[in-house]
Amino acid sequence: MIMITVNLEEIAQKEKERVAEFDYHVLVCMGTGCIATGAGPVHDEFVRLIGENNNNISVEMSASCSESCLGKGEIKDTGCHGFCQIGPLVIVKPPAEKGGEIFYCHVRAEDVQEIMEKSVKNGEVIERLLHRNPQSDVVYRSAAEIPFYARQKRTALVDCGHINPESIEEYIERGGYAATRRVITKMTPEQVCNEVLSSGMRGRGGGGFPTGRKWLAALEAEGDRKYLVCNGDEGDPGAFMDRSMMEGDPYRVLEGAIIAAYAVGASHGYFYIRAEYPLALKRIEKAIATSREMGLLGKNLFGTDFSFDCEISEGAGAFVCGEETALLASIEGKRGMPKSRPPFPVHKGLFGKPTVLNNVETLATVRYIMEKGAENFRKYGIPPINTGTKTFALTGHVRNNGLIEVPLGITMREIVFDIGGGIPDGRKFKAVQVGGPSGGCLGKDELDISIDFDSLKKVGAMMGSGGIVVMDENTCMVEIARFFMQFTQNESCGKCILCREGTKQMLGILQDITEGKAQLEDIELLEETAWAVKTASLCGLGKTAPNPVLSTLAMFRSEYLAHVERLYCPAGVCEALRSYSVDPDLCKGCTLCIQKCPVKAIQGEKRKPHRIDVSKCTKCGICADICKFAAIALN
Repeated sequence: MIMITVNLEEIAQKEKERVAEFDYHVLVCMGTGCIATGAGPVHDEFVRLIGENNNNISVEMSASCSESCLGKGEIKDTGCHGFCQIGPLVIVKPPAEKGGEIFYCHVRAEDVQEIMEKSVKNGEVIERLLHRNPQSDVVYRSAAEIPFYARQKRTALVDCGHINPESIEEYIERGGYAATRRVITKMTPEQVCNEVLSSGMRGRGGGGFPTGRKWLAALEAEGDRKYLVCNGDEGDPGAFMDRSMMEGDPYRVLEGAIIAAYAVGASHGYFYIRAEYPLALKRIEKAIATSREMGLLGKNLFGTDFSFDCEISEGAGAFVCGEETALLASIEGKRGMPKSRPPFPVHKGLFGKPTVLNNVETLATVRYIMEKGAENFRKYGIPPINTGTKTFALTGHVRNNGLIEVPLGITMREIVFDIGGGIPDGRKFKAVQVGGPSGGCLGKDELDISIDFDSLKKVGAMMGSGGIVVMDENTCMVEIARFFMQFTQNESCGKCILCREGTKQMLGILQDITEGKAQLEDIELLEETAWAVKTASLCGLGKTAPNPVLSTLAMFRSEYLAHVERLYCPAGVCEALRSYSVDPDLCKGCTLCIQKCPVKAIQGEKRKPHRIDVSKCTKCGICADICKFAAIALN
């Protein structure tokens, strides 16, 4: 057998020399968000103007450009920058003498010619393409100046948006695999586990169990074969943290998996990624293949006795497969259903062997800890057990939507108003849902709560995988609870009665409340059922399914009472509780609505304000549509 030994320094030096040959660089975000808003044509136009037809290739201007020749330039695809709302995003790095990098947003293919002529050639800034603060009207030349980025601290996402995710050479040039080499050749598995334990890092997938403790338990477990599994299922609605990491920096995730495998003694690994993530699948697959070719995966890594290889297992999109025992069953080819614990997977997991399962973000953070040390990692967050940073998908009624990474201990107010830019259109903040369907809703009184595993748990929420949905004053909290309960009820695997039937009953009660069919005692029954499901469900997903209901009942009970006692939705969202009415100051008495109403629910005389009999009205909306004076509206 020929042992492959990779020279990281030689690869890094060659990459540095390659990059130094270019006069300028153009980075085009090709994450899923920017692709959806038109990044593909932008990239193609850059390539066309530089004179090359192949994507992801560094090219030189043709000789025919004569005096306008821009020199040798590089067009580079990158992963997600995070500020998805303002894509497509482009970073221009002109020649050093022309000034620093320029960060452009909302770029279109028709802007590329001007960018090449002004920004690339002369370092000029095109102000209309810069990000403009909608509140202060300030424009920003670089990403570092933008409040959305300035308030973040990136460890797992440090290279996302700045490197070509499919280039292993660029990853190595930025220090990639150096930590792996040091770990495998200089440290024992126990030392690695203890370093991670000392860092205080807890699993970023939602459970928050100390990663180092999990690794030590697996290391000590007896077994002739052990497995390492990366959970890339990410089933929460609106969550895209893991997806962006796999798309934007796949080698970092893979390196974390290799270090984890060495720490626990695993010889084989699986990346469990949902099939709905085609770009993540493609880039992780390429990262695995390229690393294997270079000898960074496979037999006798870095000339040692340690061997590790891995493969991809595609998930079919079942939410329950985010639960570790259901996920392992899916890899084994079985139906994804949770199992009772103990035994825990670290003792008896995949194929009955000791198995460590970590999510994407957890593994993406490992390299930072091994490079910088546990003490450096503890500088962020709230030591000793809420340390480091956490990524969140910030969405909803907030000015700045996107992917963020912040130190644990930051407040929700800082996330919503400093990073997120506050609530648009002059509306007021009402609530934030944190942790997805398994999380809970927090109101304005909780804006200053510390965002960490334990503080969120105390108020009935949870970190979850990291989804944050901001809601303004026009949001119905009962409908929010119904929406999440609809999701969890649909996704329940049905194995245990409490989750299968309990979520169904809760959904039915919530449906009745939003339709004006519920009685006051139904609210008590809803709360009683929620606690029963939370207490007695088999797996973590069932136990957390009632969280949106319990948290909204605790903080917005008055809205439930309004729906039931007054048949009134304060936010005006629940259609069944809305009714059409006539504004007497606007109504001219033209009788057109009386003539067109299919159920004769409108009464009135000519040239006098009309009125609507709500007992007859079917809320078809015809009257409002045809009224020439906008006198009829839903209230």
